[in-house]
Amino acid sequence: MRYQVRAISAGRLVSLEFEAQHAEEAAAKARSQGYEVLATKSGKQGLINSKRTRFPLLLFSQELLSLLKAGLGLVESLEGIAEKEQRPEIAQVFKGVLDALYRGQTFSAALAAYPSAFPGLYTSMVKASERTGDLPEALLRYIGYEQQVEVLRKKLIASSIYPFLLITVGGLVVLFLLGYVVPRFSQIYADAGENQAWMLRLVLGWADIMEAHGQSLLLGGVVFLGLVVAALMRPGVRGSIMTMLWRLPTIGEQMRVFQLARFYRTLGMLLEGGITIKQALEMARGLLTASMHQSLDKAAALIREGRSISEAMEAAGLVTPVSLRMLRVGEKSGEMGKMMEHIATLHDEEIARWLEWFTRLFEPLLMIFIGLIIGAVVVMLYMPIFELAGSLQ
Repeated sequence: MRYQVRAISAGRLVSLEFEAQHAEEAAAKARSQGYEVLATKSGKQGLINSKRTRFPLLLFSQELLSLLKAGLGLVESLEGIAEKEQRPEIAQVFKGVLDALYRGQTFSAALAAYPSAFPGLYTSMVKASERTGDLPEALLRYIGYEQQVEVLRKKLIASSIYPFLLITVGGLVVLFLLGYVVPRFSQIYADAGENQAWMLRLVLGWADIMEAHGQSLLLGGVVFLGLVVAALMRPGVRGSIMTMLWRLPTIGEQMRVFQLARFYRTLGMLLEGGITIKQALEMARGLLTASMHQSLDKAAALIREGRSISEAMEAAGLVTPVSLRMLRVGEKSGEMGKMMEHIATLHDEEIARWLEWFTRLFEPLLMIFIGLIIGAVVVMLYMPIFELAGSLQ
């Protein structure tokens, strides 16, 4: 089978064709000729590239750090990690990195050839460590960074699970009552006569609608749910929702603090790794939302003009009152990297406290709201019985 291979040669993007049994073999042939492979494509399958591969970067860093601390060399450590890898797409990444090292390239240059597996932040950190010769320390710093981010991410997920379950179960109960129970109850009231109370007319009217258009309503609900899911998968829709959330008074402020926490943690890690503040600001740009990019550009411009970091961040609106004071202390002590990491930890703790407060308030309110809806449906079902009993008396 013929495969098309997109690759880089001498800084230019080229397209090659190879006869091979599978995509990995075609990519290997291209690498043997000195090309840096980006993607492979055949007539029966789409592009197979690193963008589709969820590279286990944190696990890779932990394993590499352990092997380096055990006294193994870099190449030997990578070979040991690659030997146990069973997934072909990830093994292909390891093979490409090792081939680059065999050709005499630096470790950071080898990683830079696979930007979707090794983001620019990671590659820059490794490149900075090559100047100091302390790769294990850089890996340890990145592992700590990822673990802190993961802790906050888990807190966000844990805080959203219970409200999601409440909404899902409550919605299913309401749909069951309206779609199955109410039409069955309407048969009890079928001979109630013309003198009917308004609630009884409501029950019978809903039963008639379900009998005549029940299947259409069910199909329409499924289609609507599918459209909602499809819309949420579009970046533009998610961006619009995030913009609306940013405008909410309390939630918007906490989202801003969350962004600043990631921003300062990344800056602190990069500064500790020996990267200049100008380069660190550019690398951390992707961690901020588009609405904060203008503020970041303003801060970077002020720093280039010779203003201090605290002044630039304050003028750009990228600080809180507490973090501004901590930045000034960091400038006086000369340990700006560590101080930025302290600022990120402070913001993380603030977000965790707010999440705990919000969930304690929101969950009871949500339960009350769902209970009121279910209670209203039950009252709608049983009140006509009481009214009929009263009329018989």
